[in-house]
Amino acid sequence: MAAEEKVRRRTLSRKKTDLDTPKKERKIVRLQSDVDRPFLLLVILLVCIGTTMVFSASYAYAKQNYDGDSYYFSIRQIVWAVIAFFGMAFVTRIDYLIIKRWTTLFCIVTLALMLIVWVPGIGVVRNNARRWINIGISTFQPSELLKIAVVLFFSDFIARNRKNMHTFRVGVLPFGIVAAVSAGLLIIQPHLSATIIILILIFLMMYLGGTRKKYLGILGILAAVGMAVVIFFSSHGRERLEVWFHPEEYLQGAGWQPQQSLYAIGSGGLWGVGLGQSRQKHLYLPEPQNDYIFSILCEEMGFIFAAFVIVLFVLLIWRGFYIAKNAPTQYASLVVFGLTAHIAVQVFLNLAVVTNSIPSTGVSLPFFSYGGTSLVFCMAEMGIILNISRYSYLPEE
Repeated sequence: MAAEEKVRRRTLSRKKTDLDTPKKERKIVRLQSDVDRPFLLLVILLVCIGTTMVFSASYAYAKQNYDGDSYYFSIRQIVWAVIAFFGMAFVTRIDYLIIKRWTTLFCIVTLALMLIVWVPGIGVVRNNARRWINIGISTFQPSELLKIAVVLFFSDFIARNRKNMHTFRVGVLPFGIVAAVSAGLLIIQPHLSATIIILILIFLMMYLGGTRKKYLGILGILAAVGMAVVIFFSSHGRERLEVWFHPEEYLQGAGWQPQQSLYAIGSGGLWGVGLGQSRQKHLYLPEPQNDYIFSILCEEMGFIFAAFVIVLFVLLIWRGFYIAKNAPTQYASLVVFGLTAHIAVQVFLNLAVVTNSIPSTGVSLPFFSYGGTSLVFCMAEMGIILNISRYSYLPEE
């Protein structure tokens, strides 16, 4: 009885109208508990391994390009990792229903930031792309916020309109409008990888929300046709396809990076050449601390450790889906499904690119690729998932 009384003192009572409608219609009591520890442990492991690999992969490149400062990237990544952990802890302690209330404002701010990249002096241009905003101490890509905004917005939208998701007006049209606006803002930057990820996330949210399979099938066919048109009727698309099939024939250009990535993966063998002993990172693989960091991991740590890292990602994704399945409300479930799917899609695309299974798209590997603000946003997503894992809604006695 003492234990039950202790739980009741921790109970936060709310009116049912203040909460998203639970999966099962019944009177509920909101109980707070610890975060999902297996999920938290997996996040910590991946960040620690990723930070170590940033140091190992960037050492030679930083020494060559930053006045001999071999620790240029690693020190910054460690600082950002510490900030990211504090950020994740902060988000974990916020009631996720508060996040829900501020979703509309968050989406408006995100769209504004997507436009600010075009403001001279604030937007930053790199490699003929305008994707970054200068915030003084660093730069960040608003597209990272857009991925989160899409998930939060449609989770709320679906929860409010779940009874009409089978209709075209509710289950297709709003998603199409958001997809068109998002893709348009990203394509003009240009940012192909973010465009692909956003469109996949919107399609998955439609599927999870209950859009009719007939509409999903039609959209899938249209997407395939559109991709085929871009590939076969544009010189850029055809060139990418040729480079993908035969990177060894384009070593003076776009084929250099994927070919060096394959060399790195193949050189690692079963056990690797040893941590810090990569040869491809010595100015053969361009910017090895970024999108192709997994290639360096394969070379230095070998197939066994690379498989271990992939297993960690699989377990993280599985645990995320487990939390989503047991979430208290449809809104909470959709948020966790969407954020976990984002990690899953990005991991899949990155591993497919570094192994040349798909054409290069410039997708970073979560928790591994160098980039402070992207790590912070990624950890914020993990904080939201851990936040939702803290609560359960149980029937009153």
